[in-house]
Formats: sequence, structure tokens, C-alpha cells
Amino acid sequence: MTDLIHIEVVYGTPTKQELLSIPVSPGTTVEQAIVESGIMELFPEIDLKKNKVGIWNRAAKLSEELQDLDRIEVYRPLIADPKEVRKRRAEKAKEEGRADKVTGGRVNPLRGGS
Repeated sequence: MTDLIHIEVVYGTPTKQELLSIPVSPGTTVEQAIVESGIMELFPEIDLKKNKVGIWNRAAKLSEELQDLDRIEVYRPLIADPKEVRKRRAEKAKEEGRADKVTGGRVNPLRGGS
């Protein structure tokens, strides 16, 4: 008899999160565990060709074999490019006088921004 290993599969949206604990056979891959967990029936938007996955916040391949107590995380696609969001936030801070227009650094309120 083969001993089973215990893993978790997690996915969430802004309104709903699921953490499923399931036993799997040693040698089970990330992809096999995601399919076996049933999480794709709960969240039909999951597409393993598009969604990235990880194990304990570390990027993983679908073909990677699991270890006991691994937690598979299925990630949602990014809505916006983080670099572009930071750039827009910095530009807004400059326009509002909260950042130095030359250096981009914070304005010292005691100096009046000069």
C-alpha cells in the first residue's frame, strides 16, 4: 500500500476564497493535484494555460512533483502592470505637490517643497 501525502490547493477572487485539503499519491504533479482537487469546477475561470501557479509563494511548473504538506496556489492574472501603476501614482504625487518635481522624492512639509 502506498502512503498518501497531504496537500492544499488554494485560489481566491476578491469575493470568494477556497482552500482545499486533499490526499494524493506520491509523485502527483501540480497539474494533477489541481484537477483532482475540484477547484476548477468551483472557479471555471481557472485556465491552467493562462494562470500561473506556485507552491508556498514560489513559482512552480505544472509538471513539478509535490511533497507532503505542499500548498499549491493558483494565481489570478494581473489586472494592471505594477510598474505602470507606480509610475502613475508618482506622477499624481508630483502634480499634487506631494513629491519633488525634479527628484521625485517626498516633499518636506516644513520646507514648503523647495
